[in-house]
Amino acid sequence: MPIALFQIRASAVRISPTFSVKAGAVRCFSACNKIEDKNIAVVGGGAAGFYTAARLLAKTTDVNIDIFEKLPAPHGLVRYGVAPDHPEVKNCMSKFDEVANNARVRYFGNVAIDGHDKPSGLSVNMLRSVYDGVVLSYGASEDRRLNIPGEDGHENNVGVISARRFVAWYNGLPEAQDLEPDLTSHDRVVIIGHGNVALDCARILLTPPHVLEKTDITSNATDKLKQSKIRHVEMVGRRGPLQVSFTTKELREMTKIENVQIVSDVELVNSECESSEGRDYLSQMRPLKRMMDLLRKHAVSPTDPRATQASKTFTLKFLMSPQEVVYDGDMQKLRFQANGLEGSPADARAVAKDATVDIPCAMALRSIGYASTPLDGVPFDAKRRLVPNIAGRVIDNENNVVEGLYVSGWIKRGPVGVIATTMQDAYRTADAIVMDLANNAIGHSASQAKVNQMLAQANIDQNRVSNEGWKRLEQFEFAAGEARGKPREKVTSVQKMLDIIRDK
Repeated sequence: MPIALFQIRASAVRISPTFSVKAGAVRCFSACNKIEDKNIAVVGGGAAGFYTAARLLAKTTDVNIDIFEKLPAPHGLVRYGVAPDHPEVKNCMSKFDEVANNARVRYFGNVAIDGHDKPSGLSVNMLRSVYDGVVLSYGASEDRRLNIPGEDGHENNVGVISARRFVAWYNGLPEAQDLEPDLTSHDRVVIIGHGNVALDCARILLTPPHVLEKTDITSNATDKLKQSKIRHVEMVGRRGPLQVSFTTKELREMTKIENVQIVSDVELVNSECESSEGRDYLSQMRPLKRMMDLLRKHAVSPTDPRATQASKTFTLKFLMSPQEVVYDGDMQKLRFQANGLEGSPADARAVAKDATVDIPCAMALRSIGYASTPLDGVPFDAKRRLVPNIAGRVIDNENNVVEGLYVSGWIKRGPVGVIATTMQDAYRTADAIVMDLANNAIGHSASQAKVNQMLAQANIDQNRVSNEGWKRLEQFEFAAGEARGKPREKVTSVQKMLDIIRDK
């Protein structure tokens, strides 16, 4: 029976064939081996993966779900991306705990789906050979580059650092712990980009460490921040104030940081907001108007004594595009091209002018977007940096639906939106799976016994961290955090995580 599609083009859709079931040695991972049950694999243990699983549990009674995560600890960007001073955003972890504790769900931490078929690992093709459906929800692990001269550093200068990596460093992601952010060679940091991640970085750099150390930021990060000489953070964007992509909440938080003065081109902000086009645009964009009102209330011009005499400043700069990183001994500075704007506020374009501006800094961060990476055996749109899909169903280069292969979260739609956006997106993908199961478009692969055969043959149990193992690690973090007067102290080494889980 063909897959029942919704929200798709009216053109005919063909279904790509499934993979054959592989034989292997029998070793059960679970006592539940009912042939009539359906089995779904979720690749990625972050918000998208857990919300997809939650919806499947709510909408079915006979679907077993295995969640595969390359790290021992689950929860993805909720754990490693959400700002430590935003604990309310992490409340969704309790929902994820409910999912992981469900009898129909198994957590496979410390198991990477690396895209290569080999005796001791897993690939998407191996999962597809035994699961009725495979959901890719592994997010975006890279970032977009500036592609300017000097970006990668020179001699002792590191060049432009990814804001994603800086966030991962202070949030305890193991692979980012070798980062050595320069917070002492100069009193200024430049952040390229006008989004919420950029504002998170600015807030962490300017917030007093004694405030941060009460959060779940790593102690290594607070120790480094206590030594920081950074007093000025400049956030630079290529377009104007009406084109920023951060939100009012994050800007308001900047107004509340102790002894920090917000600085901007007040004349430009006022002229953009008060022009006839600006007023019309803001009348249709009420959240943006509230944000501009907030900025106009708190920002002062660079020459204002409140700016020149401030001990700390947060400066929003507009109409500047990065051109190169210039090195002079141990000093680095960013060279920007000055821009003008063409077009209406809704589709304004930055147009280069014949002028440049240099800004010296200790550290430069780029925050211009995240990017997903491909997996072997999975279609990938290299230009858009996502897996092509229709309503969460993966499609190949000829727009054929690939049977039993789905996407959820950033790998599906690109790195945009907040956790609530990811939840709704994941629910839609789960609903598509439920629809396909109901129409018998998928669900012909195997029993859970066959799933367990494949996992045993791949020797997954050797490295797997179960949900029980993860909770053991979490209890250790809670206890370590309590001793320091904070919610938790994250373990930042995979090997140490495994030692704690295995009680070594």
